[in-house]
Amino acid sequence: QAQLVESGGGLVQAGDSLRLSCEISGYSFKELAIGWFRQAPGKERQFVAGINRSGKTTEFTESVKGRFTISRDGAKNSVTLQMNSLKPEDTGVYFCAARRGLVVITRAAEYDYWGQGTQVTVSS
Repeated sequence: QAQLVESGGGLVQAGDSLRLSCEISGYSFKELAIGWFRQAPGKERQFVAGINRSGKTTEFTESVKGRFTISRDGAKNSVTLQMNSLKPEDTGVYFCAARRGLVVITRAAEYDYWGQGTQVTVSS
């Protein structure tokens, strides 16, 4: 059973940057593909970014391409989501999720483990 803990959320202005971290424990990190999802009030959880098990393949939703990057550190069992040029529409609760598999999947239902979420608020 993996445990995921997110950190790094906060309140920023449009154009600012934030770095979210997800620390994973309780499961072999190298066997997990990781995804970041966000959920705005009254909306469904949406895929934002993901990184495959090896770290060689990443995927992003169209609206964050060119602004967000994702990376993983096997020594720290952690995944980082770097968010630049933030926009008000990036506001939401950001969740880190892990799935036992090689590739990134954009469907939330395919993920086995979830963190508790961290709030990101971008003011205009």
